[in-house]
Amino acid sequence: MIRIGNCSGFYGDRLSAMREMLEGCQEDGQSLDVLTGDYLAELTMLILGKDTLRDPSLGYARTFVRQVEESLGLALESGVKIVSNAGGLNPAGLAEKLREVARGLGLDPAIAHVEGDDLRGADLELGANALTANAYLGGFGIARALDRGADVVVTGRVTDASVVVGPAISRFGWSPEQYDELAGAVVAGHVIECGTQATGGNFSGFRSLFSSGTIADPLQPLGFPIAEVSADGSVVITKHDATGGAVTVDTVTAQLVYEIQSTRYLGPDVTTLLDSLRLEEVGRDRVSITGVRGEAPPSQLKVCVNELGGFRNTVEFVLTGLDVDAKGDWVHQQMSAALAASPPAEVTWSRTSHPQSDAETEESASCLLRCTAKDPSPDPVGKPFTSAAVELALASYPGFTMTAPPGKPAPYGIYRATYVDRGQVAHTVVHADGSREVIADPVEFVDRDQEPGARPSPYPAPRDNLTRRMPLGTFVHARSGDKGGDANLGLWVFNDGSSKRADRVTWLTKLITPKRIRELVPEAADLEVEVFVLPNLGGVNVLIRGLLGDGVAASTRFDPQAKGLGEWVRSRMVSIEDALL
Repeated sequence: MIRIGNCSGFYGDRLSAMREMLEGCQEDGQSLDVLTGDYLAELTMLILGKDTLRDPSLGYARTFVRQVEESLGLALESGVKIVSNAGGLNPAGLAEKLREVARGLGLDPAIAHVEGDDLRGADLELGANALTANAYLGGFGIARALDRGADVVVTGRVTDASVVVGPAISRFGWSPEQYDELAGAVVAGHVIECGTQATGGNFSGFRSLFSSGTIADPLQPLGFPIAEVSADGSVVITKHDATGGAVTVDTVTAQLVYEIQSTRYLGPDVTTLLDSLRLEEVGRDRVSITGVRGEAPPSQLKVCVNELGGFRNTVEFVLTGLDVDAKGDWVHQQMSAALAASPPAEVTWSRTSHPQSDAETEESASCLLRCTAKDPSPDPVGKPFTSAAVELALASYPGFTMTAPPGKPAPYGIYRATYVDRGQVAHTVVHADGSREVIADPVEFVDRDQEPGARPSPYPAPRDNLTRRMPLGTFVHARSGDKGGDANLGLWVFNDGSSKRADRVTWLTKLITPKRIRELVPEAADLEVEVFVLPNLGGVNVLIRGLLGDGVAASTRFDPQAKGLGEWVRSRMVSIEDALL
């Protein structure tokens, strides 16, 4: 078995987590073999790309350097390897910075890095405005670095799960064709990659964790997760004993359905069949994952491309009291007329919910009307836009005010995914001694046009006349997020010991169809919606294509990453059969 912990789920996560995870080993007597951190997301790559425009020596997660400076001595003393994708756009630069930090501490760790993912400058058709272009690499490069004795391995854009898959490959000597074992490690990596999202963070059932005493102290920081991976690919998810939060079947399920898209989780090393796995609680804060099956990976590698899309500016008008519709219509017309002389390429309007009637506070009697303008040039969204808003201060609707004066135009990025042949990517390990090793590509591939598990619905929807109108979240959990411009929504039935759970799962999988999703999420009415059944998890996964436009950096949507989409859908009223309540 290999015990692999996580200390970061994003660039900006808890700074003290690396030290906490290492110190936790001493406190509960449970050692760690490897400590991983995930710092990269599609938006993060754009942020790092902007960093390199200012200073080409940057491009990596600088907070990781601070964490290593504080914790490297303890990690070496404890025999814990550190593996992270914090290298971003400059893993070589990060590796050299870490060597500098180590020398300052009087330490001499073996530091390796993985590169080859960065396709900027390659002879590929990635677009003239591409600021970043990174292929998602697998775990075999990390494994080779560890095989050669690295104490610290930093990478560029490997998949989030690869920082777990690589150490498992190194420990067990798996071959590229051991798909079930690799798939088990991918699932382990996917569960712990987002840190405390596996231990109760962003969990729709958080109140049940408090009321049941599963979480004794709501104010204690949530502990970061640990994956115990066995040679056969089976996994136990857990955490350090003295830390906050909880590991339950539902908290693990919440992370399993996060941003997965379909039942086939495509990766550079293996395609993981998510409808094959089984979860079981095997102790307090211990959930086993077994039965995971995998098949050969796809023939091409996914590439994350971030382009500079242009410039944007936003103003929020406060509408208070009576006649908010008429007030909003008037200022909308006034702004449109003022912008006509130099119109931005795109202007988007959105408004929050209607204010309360007879409200007891001015804030609850108000709503916000947001206007966002975008253009390839900063000029139309600069002074012409800001002046159009400010000059209406005494010349528009009664009670005119803004949440803040409009600022200067800000650049925004556009995310898109593309795919390249593996032969166009040189997956390379630079070992601690400076020698370079190119990782061989797999020799077997499986490409499918049709996703198994997708269906409009194999059953008719339940009849409304035999039911009671209640929120979907009455016994259904949710977790949602973004994949570029697409929104991903996982829905599953509570694992609360109810004797009605099997019937509830049947009801949910009948209920959730593309048509029903468009009813629950009206803004998806004209969008492509795919539903994938996950009976082993007691739920479904929903993909709403295009809901987020060109991705988080370009989106003008209220919730540009769809983080709250699941909670909104849980609050929507549906017809639930009396027998299920």
